[in-house]
Amino acid sequence: MTQRTRTVGLIRRVVTTTAVAVVAAALVAGCEPAASGPAAAPGTSAAPTPKQALLAAVPDGTEGTFRFSGTSATGDVSGLVDPTAKGMELTVASKDAELGFTMRMSFRIVADDLWMKVRFTGAEGLTGLPKLPNRWLKMDRAKLADAESTPVWEGVDVGNAGPLIEAATRVEEQGAGKYAGTIDLTSGEAAKALEADEVTALGDAAKAVPFTAEVGADGNLSRLTLQIPAAGKRKAYPYLVEYRDYGTAPKVVAPTGTAAQDAPKAAYDLLAG
Repeated sequence: MTQRTRTVGLIRRVVTTTAVAVVAAALVAGCEPAASGPAAAPGTSAAPTPKQALLAAVPDGTEGTFRFSGTSATGDVSGLVDPTAKGMELTVASKDAELGFTMRMSFRIVADDLWMKVRFTGAEGLTGLPKLPNRWLKMDRAKLADAESTPVWEGVDVGNAGPLIEAATRVEEQGAGKYAGTIDLTSGEAAKALEADEVTALGDAAKAVPFTAEVGADGNLSRLTLQIPAAGKRKAYPYLVEYRDYGTAPKVVAPTGTAAQDAPKAAYDLLAG
C-alpha cells in the first residue's frame, strides 16, 4: 500500500444539525493494489491469474479523469476523480423521512485545498437549518473541529476496490470481463472498507463474503459489488463501487470568482455537528 486510509467505508462522517442527522462524505483513501501472486519467470509469458487480471484493472492514476459512485450501509456517494490535479469532487444526498427535506452536501478537493457546498430542498417553512450561500465555500482546515474526518486527496481508488480484491480468497472469470468469488474482510486492509463493528458482527461470515466484478472493454474496472450478509439487527446490503467515463470525465478545478467565497462560521458549525 502506498496510501493510508483516513476513514472506513465509502461514507463515514455523520453531520448533525438541529433539524436532521445526515451522512456527509469522507471516502476511504485510495490504496494502490500491490502485485498479487508470483511474477512470471524471465523469458516466459504465463497468463495472469483471474485475481491478477482483476487487480490490474483497478485505477492507478494513468487512466485520466473518471466518474465514480458507490453505495454502503451508510448511504450513497458520487463524484469525479482527476489524478493530474490531485482533485476529487464528491456529493452525498440525504433525505429526512420525517420532515421531508433533502440535504445535498458536496466537497471539492484540489491538492490540499477544500471547498464545500450545501443545499437544502423541500425545507420551506422549517427553522433551525443553517443559512449558507449557494457557492463553493473555501474551508480552512485549521478551523475544522474534526479535520481527520474531512476528505483529502489520498489516491484514485476512492472505493478501495484494490484492497478488497487483494483480500479475495477465490476469484473466477465468468466470461469476458466478468468475475466472481469471495473476499475475506478480516484480511489486510479489506477490513477498513467497513465499520469495525460491522466486520465483528459478521463473525465467520466475514471471511467469505461473495463478490462480483466487471471490467470494461478498455481494461478498466467498472464495477465491484460485495453482498454483505445480514448481522444482528442490520439487514443484508450491497457494498457497491462503480468507476466509469475513464479519460472523458470533466477535470476537477478550483472554483473561482463569484462561484466561491470563504466559508462562514455556520459551515464549520455544520461539520462540527
